[in-house]
Amino acid sequence: MIVAQRKPVEEIKRVLGGYEKVLIVGCGTCVAVCMAGGEREVGILASLLKMSFRMEGKEVEIGEATVERQCDKEFMQPLEEKIKNYQAIVSLACGVGIQFLSELYEDTIVLPGVNTVFLGSNEGEGVWQERCRACGECVLAETGGICPVTICAKGLLNGPCGGTNEGKCEVDKEKDCAWTLIYKRLEKQGKLDHIRKIFPPKNYRVHTKPARLVHELYQQQKGET
Repeated sequence: MIVAQRKPVEEIKRVLGGYEKVLIVGCGTCVAVCMAGGEREVGILASLLKMSFRMEGKEVEIGEATVERQCDKEFMQPLEEKIKNYQAIVSLACGVGIQFLSELYEDTIVLPGVNTVFLGSNEGEGVWQERCRACGECVLAETGGICPVTICAKGLLNGPCGGTNEGKCEVDKEKDCAWTLIYKRLEKQGKLDHIRKIFPPKNYRVHTKPARLVHELYQQQKGET
């Protein structure tokens, strides 16, 4: 899932300077799970902004809305009429949703209410761990399901650096060395022979920016390969 954090209220207020009618739009998927931008968080931010503006003697109308996914056009229909009544939107979706919303409604000011942090998994209540860099060339089949590009602080593909010490990373001694974790996992799976595999230099061409993917079932329909 995409993990995000809400921006500080003062930062959001700063970019809202001059707007008197503001709509806060949440997303019911990833950012809702990580408690940054779901319906509940929309309500909290709206309350904080109303209170803060009122204390400053400013009259700012704050509206609220939440859609299932801000990165998918089919879920945006309920917003079309509502958006027309506001000068600016604060999106609590990830960076993808924010850009998509801005693209759909180009005449409307769309401002970010969160910082998109990483792709990760839930480790426990209120804790998320980065797991994937979306590099476009997955090696998990060879590394026991542990990503060295992400988990290793240096992104090393061929074993640990010389700084690893007693299974810990030299960059942060509280963190486990990714390649120690990979070794132990492969040992449990009886696949330690994989540790001898030499990966070629990372092929960054497979991850063009901005990336675009057309599913093979739709390539002929769209005339693309």
